[in-house]
Amino acid sequence: MTIRSGYTVCPYDCPSTCGFYAEIEDGRLKAVRPDPDHPVSPGGPCRKMVHYERSVNAPDRILYPMKRTGAKGTGAFEMISWEEAVREITSRWKDIIRESGSEAIAWCNYSGVMTPVQRQCGWAFFNRLGSRGLVRTLCANAKGAGYQSVMGSIGCLDPREVKDSDFLIVWSSNVPATRNPMMRELREFRKQGKRIVTVEVCGIDMARYSDELLLVRPGTDGALALSMMHVLEREDLADREYLRTWAHGYEVFRESLSAYTPEWAEEICGVPAASIEALALEYGRAKAPAILLGSGFSRYANGGMTARIITVLSQYTGAWKQPGGGLCGCNPTGGSYLNGALTDPPEFHGKHPSININQLGQGICDPSVRSFYVYGSNPANSVSDTCAVLRGLSREDLFTVVHERVMTDTARYADIILPATYSVEQTDVYTAYGYCTLSAAPKLIDPPGECRTDWQTFQALAEAMGFEDLFFRQTEEELFEKLLSGMKGNAAALPEEARESLRKGGAVTVPYADHLRFMKEGKQWNIVNESMEEPVPRWMPPAGGPEPLRLISVPGLWSLNSVFHERTEDLIPARGPMILCLHPDDAAERGIATGDDIEAFNDLACVRFTAFVTDLTAKGAAAAPGVYAHSLTKSGLGVNALQHARLTDLAEATTMNDNTVEVRKYS
Repeated sequence: MTIRSGYTVCPYDCPSTCGFYAEIEDGRLKAVRPDPDHPVSPGGPCRKMVHYERSVNAPDRILYPMKRTGAKGTGAFEMISWEEAVREITSRWKDIIRESGSEAIAWCNYSGVMTPVQRQCGWAFFNRLGSRGLVRTLCANAKGAGYQSVMGSIGCLDPREVKDSDFLIVWSSNVPATRNPMMRELREFRKQGKRIVTVEVCGIDMARYSDELLLVRPGTDGALALSMMHVLEREDLADREYLRTWAHGYEVFRESLSAYTPEWAEEICGVPAASIEALALEYGRAKAPAILLGSGFSRYANGGMTARIITVLSQYTGAWKQPGGGLCGCNPTGGSYLNGALTDPPEFHGKHPSININQLGQGICDPSVRSFYVYGSNPANSVSDTCAVLRGLSREDLFTVVHERVMTDTARYADIILPATYSVEQTDVYTAYGYCTLSAAPKLIDPPGECRTDWQTFQALAEAMGFEDLFFRQTEEELFEKLLSGMKGNAAALPEEARESLRKGGAVTVPYADHLRFMKEGKQWNIVNESMEEPVPRWMPPAGGPEPLRLISVPGLWSLNSVFHERTEDLIPARGPMILCLHPDDAAERGIATGDDIEAFNDLACVRFTAFVTDLTAKGAAAAPGVYAHSLTKSGLGVNALQHARLTDLAEATTMNDNTVEVRKYS
């Protein structure tokens, strides 16, 4: 028996990018243990990754290429060779391109792996192929666009800087589920007697870590923020000298605030006017207040506008001038650390029609799309309008290929399944989108069976398609070295010692962004932005729908999007059935009690849940924590079957929280 240890990194969609040590026994991942020197997660990874070996060694892992033998969706497959799989895929693609053009081939990728080599190699391949494009705006793109419209490329606070704040608003951020390493900072914050106020639609996870919980109606966060600035102006708590000097459009915006009284906001967002007054005063009187901004608030038709308003609020008292003051939760880096052209060459880019991932069902139902390739994604379960996606995947004339590790809801509809690797079985660099850190991890073990990395798979497909580009002849280790040698932005100044640490496997802190860079450059940040359709930030209602309850999706503690559904021995039993959280008044009106079998419905679908009645959910909201595999639901559908495919005001992003339902007991 041979036991050794190697460094690896969590590859999934989380701001933290936790690093840890993998214990390898006879070439097999046996366990993981914390990296006590990790700059973000010295206590180790979250509950989902602390037994990563159970995912890597899952008994139902896909180990060989497979070809469909039964009806789509039944999961009936037979084993084939890689040579046969590549030959059939590329032969079908060549026929499609000859008959219908390369734009008849579509693809989907999102957050199954968040790394430049293994993720972006597919972008490069399909750009080179000339396929239909993919607009990847499934998560927080409206938030990012709203922030950027105000602050440009100026980086916000790294979460580790929040320790210097003296008051914190956790705004639409389920920290235990989405920013687990930051729980350490929150606990220490409160130990020091500093207050945390959480603004949320559903606070079932955050309430215990907050001094106060303010429940807002879904999609009305902008009204609350505007009324807070109304109070700040009225009480002379706005830093007017700072705003007049550095905020473009301050006076115009200031005049608009007179209409946004706390009483006006109470009618819209449901937070009592007295509570709005108190929050604004506490925020305005703090020396270095900070806002930890999540993403749920941005998944509405008004998401970009709301992000603009909250970003302006973070500047309104001059908090950005103080250590620990300002905004946390957007882009803290102030620019990319890696050269994206190395993994997605611009010379491959062309102008082609695209499918927005939030409207994927409509896209793959289009008969002009004749083939569909999926990797690092499970769209049958994780994007809006599930029923439309399933209709598309069920098309007998849609040749579908899925590169996957376990039998997901999407893989069941594949014509060919290719076996994929886990992060310990591949080499890559990891950039954290929530911290100023950079990590890297080389391959630690050989994959089981015939599993191949994304890079190896696209290399094989490129060769069979006749691509002669040198790009596809590199190894992932060569790309790994090029990325680390050609770092840019704040990472370019990292010493050789740090670079060598990364090459061996490790994590380093990159210098924090200069939050006041605009002062040094003599440039104002934008309250008013004349380049936008709506130059002046204003109240804009969400879209909603005709049903009385507003449906929101809550990040789950025991899963991440649709990842970890293979963990049937620990995570799946721990989280229990698929619940829908209702306020006591809304439940009583419908004769519903905790534990009841209920169904939520709208014009898209009818989905069954188990009721959970709690006053930690805003009145008028229906909150669904987590994403469940269809086989683990009562109706064969998850919450995303109830989500429309409309897009946000900025960035064409998801409005996955901007839908309405009615709820009744199931009979």
